[in-house]
Amino acid sequence: MTDFAHTPYDGSRKPFSIGLQPVDLADWFLPDRLLVAYLDEKEDLIAHRPEAVWREEIETRAAQREVADLVAAHLVEIHPGLYRRAGEGVAVLPADRVVDLSDAAGPPLLQVSRLVQEDLCLMRKGAGGYRLAAASLCFPSSWSLAEKFGKTLDGLHEPVPHYAEQLAARMNRIFDSLRVGFPVWRMNWALNPDPELHHPESKNGPRDRAWTAGPDVVAARTFIRVERQTLRRLPESGDILFTIKIEIDPLTALARHPDGAALADSLKGQILALDEPQLAYKALTQHRDRVVAALDAVAARTRKAGEAPAEV
Repeated sequence: MTDFAHTPYDGSRKPFSIGLQPVDLADWFLPDRLLVAYLDEKEDLIAHRPEAVWREEIETRAAQREVADLVAAHLVEIHPGLYRRAGEGVAVLPADRVVDLSDAAGPPLLQVSRLVQEDLCLMRKGAGGYRLAAASLCFPSSWSLAEKFGKTLDGLHEPVPHYAEQLAARMNRIFDSLRVGFPVWRMNWALNPDPELHHPESKNGPRDRAWTAGPDVVAARTFIRVERQTLRRLPESGDILFTIKIEIDPLTALARHPDGAALADSLKGQILALDEPQLAYKALTQHRDRVVAALDAVAARTRKAGEAPAEV
């Protein structure tokens, strides 16, 4: 868990909006203290569930190579304490392993994804717009690569409330106008009943949310899942690389945050502002009031702790 490295519910971003902002190239990838744990889980998924986490159009291999070369060079330059060149591969120093990036090692996009916490998706423009043409997706947020692969932006976002009438045209324009050397980023959030990274099931799927107890139990069994997404135009192929980093924290960890009460209040406000389709999309229709009560309890506990006299 990441201790709230990002908080898109702090009032600075509106849910169900695009909210893209320029990102400094130095912040394209953000490895953190959980790098090795994420990479270990990726290795396990790639080894045992490859059909669930990898898809490609074979015609994207040249663009995949472009991604691998670009990402490898970036990591070695920007994060030299974590990555180092090793022959045709890159060594991940804290994991004590080398990832082979040669053509003989396998699909380049899949191989380079084994270096970073982020999932990597390649978007290619066709007659129907940009489509998902290759992807290493180990940590989906309630969507299946098998179901989404090959779909266009509009198809990928079909379940999102009000997307077609409010967001589709703008999203497609953004993809068309994205310039080489000027990546952008955005974040969104969800609430889950567990801290698992690999979450391909529907939000309304088989996982038991167990959000029918009192506020303290609900708070202890609620996890804030944040997606940090970036878009970058590739200079040679013209394709777009879409990266997704997942960060997960227990709701109760807000009590440790210096602005925890304000964050809890802000998240509560965002939940209360959701309309019925948006609540359903976030699987909160039946649980909204209990989650709100849990946030109130966390905020009250955080304020009380802040008012307590310091120990001498």
